[in-house]
Amino acid sequence: MKNASESEPMTQSTMIDPFGRTIDYLRVSVTDRCDFRCVYCMAEDMTFLPKRDLLSLEELDRLCTVFIEKGVRRLRLTGGEPLVRKNIMHLVRQISRHLKSGALDELTLTSNGSQLERFAGELADCGVKRINVSIDTLDPDKFHAITRWGRLEKVMRGIEAAEEAGLKIKLNTVALKGFNEDEIPDMLRWAHGRGMDMTVIETMPMGEIDADRTDQYLPLSLLRAQLERQFTLKDIPFKTGGPARYVEVAETGGKLGFITPMTHNFCESCNRVRITCTGMLYMCLGQDDSADLRAALRASEGNELLAEAINNAIARKPKGHDFVIDRRTSRPSVSRHMSVTGG
Repeated sequence: MKNASESEPMTQSTMIDPFGRTIDYLRVSVTDRCDFRCVYCMAEDMTFLPKRDLLSLEELDRLCTVFIEKGVRRLRLTGGEPLVRKNIMHLVRQISRHLKSGALDELTLTSNGSQLERFAGELADCGVKRINVSIDTLDPDKFHAITRWGRLEKVMRGIEAAEEAGLKIKLNTVALKGFNEDEIPDMLRWAHGRGMDMTVIETMPMGEIDADRTDQYLPLSLLRAQLERQFTLKDIPFKTGGPARYVEVAETGGKLGFITPMTHNFCESCNRVRITCTGMLYMCLGQDDSADLRAALRASEGNELLAEAINNAIARKPKGHDFVIDRRTSRPSVSRHMSVTGG
């Protein structure tokens, strides 16, 4: 049997969901583990999956390859923190062959930045051209408070290493009421001053945490109104393949994205599905329906059962999610943490 890296040249098909949306974007969580414990994402005392439950790197490569054969053109590695997965660069190198063949348009990564100083150069060598770095404040003390375990100076060294490697960086910032809303204008100026775009994100009701999300939730419609007191924001049609809606900031010349799953969901144009590190396929971030691809992956050396399981899952992709944050709804909309599903 040939392994995934020795397979024949692929012919691509197209995945269409029940609502006519082309599914061409795959997000793959390679681990649920993270070296931070961000207060809106995880409880401090997290119980992570046993390592034996995780797909091997070879299985992840095989799974990604089948999705690429079925029409995925963009692939993002997520976590947890993807760069804490042991030997993660082996997987990146394997997947990068699809960039060289032209079957994959883009391989990207979402990171907290803590390991970028170590891996940025190798990521660039593998054909990764841009990454997202999640950072919610530029104040070292507040950064340590929000991440519980993180150190801002280490992330900054990682960003510098990524810049030196030629990686295009976009900052992802979760807007949190009473924590960073007053800091976002300065973060925007800082990011655009370094040639980095920025996206702000509403906090999402996923997983049990040690806080009340109604105390954290900041509608981005309110944040945008606040920003427009200082900046001229012009809506633009720019897209990266994800759910952000972008504006151009006249005063800085940079782009600012808004991801608004709560106030203005982006479901009508959803082109993506997510795989967990255990091989569960989630057709929607905000729904619990899933498909067990690990079972199909391990049931046969061929990929026919896996392809059939993927087809059946895409046929169940829902029209949209049901996220709710309010005082009457104390439990999260979905029980799994974001780190399990992947960003």
